[in-house]
Amino acid sequence: MNKPLINDIAINAEQADLIEGQGYQVHIVRTSRRKTASMKVEDGVVSIVVPKSLAHERIQSLVEAKHQWIIEKLAIYQASKPASEKHYVSGEAFPYLGRNYRLKVLQGELKGAKLLNGRMTVTVPEPEAQRHYVRKSLENWYLRQAQKKIREKVERYRTVVGVETGVIRIKEFKSRWGSCTPYGDLEFNWLIVMAPNRIVDYVVIHELCHLIHHDHSPSFWKEVERVMPDYLEHKEWLKEHGHRLGF
Repeated sequence: MNKPLINDIAINAEQADLIEGQGYQVHIVRTSRRKTASMKVEDGVVSIVVPKSLAHERIQSLVEAKHQWIIEKLAIYQASKPASEKHYVSGEAFPYLGRNYRLKVLQGELKGAKLLNGRMTVTVPEPEAQRHYVRKSLENWYLRQAQKKIREKVERYRTVVGVETGVIRIKEFKSRWGSCTPYGDLEFNWLIVMAPNRIVDYVVIHELCHLIHHDHSPSFWKEVERVMPDYLEHKEWLKEHGHRLGF
């Protein structure tokens, strides 16, 4: 419904390493699916996707050749990004299915976000200078949880609603939490898992009921109420607090 989705290629410390540039770091992603190298700067993160066997020295040369381009892209990002209430430092709280988990940023070899002992942990080589990696790791973690949890809920509630579903996608939305097609395909905004668990249930039930009624007619809301008698409470919560979900 809002906030950008994460990159197609997630940051994975086990498949990548870093090149130190002049004032920035370049994240190397090796893959057997590419025969040529490509570079991108997204959300302040510089990455280069390269064939798995490409020599490190060659990658270094490619990065050096693109130095001015990288600097310009990073400058544009810094000038255009909105002010954020989050600083991605230890102690900040991040919600997941109705509970707040404190962030713990550790120093060491780059590792993605994990939920351990009631804390959200992320490991980066330089915590103070690499908050963009902390943010990206958290986004990747939320996307993975959304893919798992939302699919579980669709499977649970589709039989209650009495519908068959098609493809289920977890993606970015600018102005809504979910959508459906007449063919049974469902799409959900991954940020919804930052809401309480029953709010996620409501969004899933809402979209499933649209497979019966493709509008917001009284018949549609009656179907939602049949499955979730207290849906109005969750609908109002989402209307009042939904804009706060995100990074």
